[in-house]
Amino acid sequence: MRRLAVTALLTATTLLAATACGGNSSNNTSPTQAAPGQPDKVAAGVIAIVDVAPIYLGKQKGFFSSRNIDLTLETSQGGAAIVPGVVSGQFQFGFSNMTSLILARSRGLPIKVVANGVASTGKAGADFSAVLVKGDSPIQSAKDLAGKKVAVNTLKNIGDTTVRASVRKAGGDPSGIQFVELGFPDQPAALAAGRVDAIWVVEPFVTAAKGQGARVVASNYVDAAADLTVATYFTSQDLIAKNPDLVKRFKEAMAESLAYANAHPDEVRQIITTYTQITADVTAKITLPAWPAEVNRASVQTLTDLAVQDKLLDKAPALDDLIP
Repeated sequence: MRRLAVTALLTATTLLAATACGGNSSNNTSPTQAAPGQPDKVAAGVIAIVDVAPIYLGKQKGFFSSRNIDLTLETSQGGAAIVPGVVSGQFQFGFSNMTSLILARSRGLPIKVVANGVASTGKAGADFSAVLVKGDSPIQSAKDLAGKKVAVNTLKNIGDTTVRASVRKAGGDPSGIQFVELGFPDQPAALAAGRVDAIWVVEPFVTAAKGQGARVVASNYVDAAADLTVATYFTSQDLIAKNPDLVKRFKEAMAESLAYANAHPDEVRQIITTYTQITADVTAKITLPAWPAEVNRASVQTLTDLAVQDKLLDKAPALDDLIP
């Protein structure tokens, strides 16, 4: 029975990743001013993962329509793919992890954060992100990851920088870690087969790996910074200049959506089943992230410092250029 349950969970998470990585975004252009009495048509680029549940809830509850916004949610490959879509006007708003946004801003791309997105729970051992090893692995803490092979979904991004932070915090040397790029759905099997020593995954893949007997050795988001802001919603500086009222209304709708999601976890778990392939029995088991109202600027500064320390960029952009 346990094997069947794990198989079902892994099937669901594989389908989720296929959705999250799919190129299903349509060709949208920058919005023109809406006709009198008509709502503004807005396209937002998102990733079909647990993190974006609040914006789906907000659309369902009418938080955007009540502010004269006709919102379309378009799934994309990830934050790195959404950034150029926002800059070009394909999307008016987008969702991305902070490290991707920091890197984009350091390269001169004209983007700015407009609303918080998702945050760590701040609880070690009870976060939606974790580093896991096999149950019988000799690795007992993040310090023991030094010199080991660790899977992450994307190289030179928020995964490997926060894993290194965990190792440093535990007193280890992360310089010898061999990071391997591997999709989240493939990581539990790679760990079980011994192809890697450890994996970094987020929910629902944390639950999938635990179902195969893996155990958590680090909560990398928690180790990197207290109450880490992981991702945010952003827009182009061009849209801010041309239609500041629309940006203001989107920000207000997101604030209401985030607050509602935090207060209604059961509805969060239900809405996830409508835009991913995760089933209700799986969403009941996963650890949900936090959705605070405000960006934790101190934690974003930490991510910026880590990006510089780990040589993802030479010089950090000023936070005021990215976060209002």
